[in-house]
Amino acid sequence: MPSKWDELQNELGIHFKTPSLLRQAFTHASYRNEHRKTAHEDNERLEFLGDAVLELVVSEFLYRSHPDLPEGELTRMRASIVCEASLVQFAKKLNFHQFVRLGKGEERSGGRQRPALLADVFEAFIGALYLDQGLEAVQAFARDHIFSEVESDRVTTDYKTSLQEWVQQHLGQELRYETLEERGPAHAREFLVDVVVGTEVMGLGTGRSKKEAEQQAACQALQKLRERSGRGS
Repeated sequence: MPSKWDELQNELGIHFKTPSLLRQAFTHASYRNEHRKTAHEDNERLEFLGDAVLELVVSEFLYRSHPDLPEGELTRMRASIVCEASLVQFAKKLNFHQFVRLGKGEERSGGRQRPALLADVFEAFIGALYLDQGLEAVQAFARDHIFSEVESDRVTTDYKTSLQEWVQQHLGQELRYETLEERGPAHAREFLVDVVVGTEVMGLGTGRSKKEAEQQAACQALQKLRERSGRGS
């Protein structure tokens, strides 16, 4: 009978040369902590690597597919694709939540659906795939499971609008953006912006323009509000 790891690889059409890397990508620190007598490694280091690899692959895709866009717009688009909210969408579409190995306490507290955890697992998988099969395999995976979603507009890219709609529907509170700081020389200006819902700061963002910084702040706030309410997607 095939294992769940065989099932996952069959679904993805990817078969790891080193299956332990795949298992590690789906192993949360809480699981490792409860199985100290065994040689389980958690996915935190893979997540670190996967984050960098994902940024590179997405950057190259945007650079090649949008030759006329300036740096600022490419940066905004990349931020929207690698934002936690988007990574959660990718992970859920691939049913990654079903394969995560969690400690009992994390499982009971709903960790399997926690957005930050799912985003981390997705990045860890990217890191594992890169180590196992190289950059070309990651690029192929991204074409099938990331860029196809982006090109068909199934990934949210306007987080300001999404946040406004969510707040109106669920909270009915005032929403405003505040520019906290402008730094750097005129040719390389950077803005630091927060977004306030009611009286609480819910997100921070930085960018080469106020618009870019506001989008990042809105993405962070939207994910935080969804997580609080139990709506992980």
